[in-house]
Amino acid sequence: MANLKDIRIRINSVKSTRQVTSAMKMVSAAKLKKAQDNVDHVRPFVSKLVEISNFLGTSVDNIEETFGYATPKRGKTLILAIASNKGLAGAFNSTIVKEVERMLKEEWATEYQAGNIELVAVGKQLVKGLAARHIDIASERNAVLDDLTKENVYAVADEIMADFGRKYNKVLLVYNTFVNAAVQTLTTQQLLPLSIAQPEGNTYLDFIVEPNKAEVLADLVPQVIQAKLLAAFMESAASEHGSRMTSMNKATDNATELLGELQLQYNKARQSAITNELIEIVSGAEALNN
Repeated sequence: MANLKDIRIRINSVKSTRQVTSAMKMVSAAKLKKAQDNVDHVRPFVSKLVEISNFLGTSVDNIEETFGYATPKRGKTLILAIASNKGLAGAFNSTIVKEVERMLKEEWATEYQAGNIELVAVGKQLVKGLAARHIDIASERNAVLDDLTKENVYAVADEIMADFGRKYNKVLLVYNTFVNAAVQTLTTQQLLPLSIAQPEGNTYLDFIVEPNKAEVLADLVPQVIQAKLLAAFMESAASEHGSRMTSMNKATDNATELLGELQLQYNKARQSAITNELIEIVSGAEALNN
């Protein structure tokens, strides 16, 4: 009977776990829909901003010195890594942790050892993972994820732009790009200095820019940087919800499968206990008759 009790306790425990994972899956699915809509909206916006800035940049003299396209000769490299404040999202957070560790030990090992790399972490799980690997963090921006709004992200972008050229000579972003609920792509992107490319086709040849291209570009460059950082946060948020929904769905399925196995064990143990009781009763009756 003690065996039956143990199995019953495990069954109740698995049922409780399945309820939690199922609820988390539904919550993540609801959040994913909104996050995916945000990604679908911000992608064409950023793409068009970059396209326009490329068109204007190829038409303005001294673009590198005037608008921060050139890499400053002095300063550190800033790595801004974006993850999550919450766990239970599969490999979402660990992927960022491993990539940052790889960059610091392989790609940027010399600069990191010389103290020319500054790491800013976004996400409590990222901070915890880096601390476990004894990787120093210059600062944290976890509060942005608690209230992920355009204003909060733009504030971070403005701070980075203010330090670029004075404190930093390069800014890199590390985050997950959303593909679908089951697939997220690890992305490393250079935010600053901005890269300029010749636009494809003759889309803007007939446009008249007022008051002039240089002034319009001066207003556009900060918006491009802000929009790129906003897109990175939106991509990461959608990836997080998609990864958590997938993980909780798998956990729910595993709990259901385990519950079936435990129920089968319980039925076998119960049948065995009943059989033993019947044998004891029959044996006792035989002993009395004899």
